[in-house]
Amino acid sequence: MAYDPAAQAEAFLRELGAESMPHPGGTLLTHLHRVRIRLAGWDARPALQLAGLCHAFYGTDGFVRVLLPLDRRSELVAVIGEEAEAIVYFYASCDRRATYPSLADPGSPFHDRFTGRAHAPGPALRRDFAELTAANELDLADRDPAFRERHGAGLLDLFARFRPLLSGPAREDCTAILRGPTHLHSP
Repeated sequence: MAYDPAAQAEAFLRELGAESMPHPGGTLLTHLHRVRIRLAGWDARPALQLAGLCHAFYGTDGFVRVLLPLDRRSELVAVIGEEAEAIVYFYASCDRRATYPSLADPGSPFHDRFTGRAHAPGPALRRDFAELTAANELDLADRDPAFRERHGAGLLDLFARFRPLLSGPAREDCTAILRGPTHLHSP
């Protein structure tokens, strides 16, 4: 039988308690699974889909619960591979307040909340981050009307800024879930 990193990642998530952790729309594991499915629907490459499934391992700026401490990153690498784990770390490390306003600007700083350092990631990593951010936030908005009511306008603004980094399917999903069919399309 061939090695299935998604199945192994789900088993690892269960082992770490994600299946019993409450999260909007069910459990954390259910949310992570939906984020992966959304990315697959956008035709994201396998490494980004795996990162979507695992994006909460190290906690995030918006989800403080840590499933796996950073000193155990090698364990996640062994399950999902270096490329997907690097996306998970990058996503988790984001200081959102400092990074979001200019993420789509080439050469703008990305602020790492773990190290306190800023650096300018390349366009591919910026695109991965934007797609994963959209998939994550859209799942919450799609499942929780109160979340959508509270954060929908801000997310529309954020994804409008991220537009150069988002795929067509991601932009369409943002529009469909947060506003309607014309908000994020080019003039």
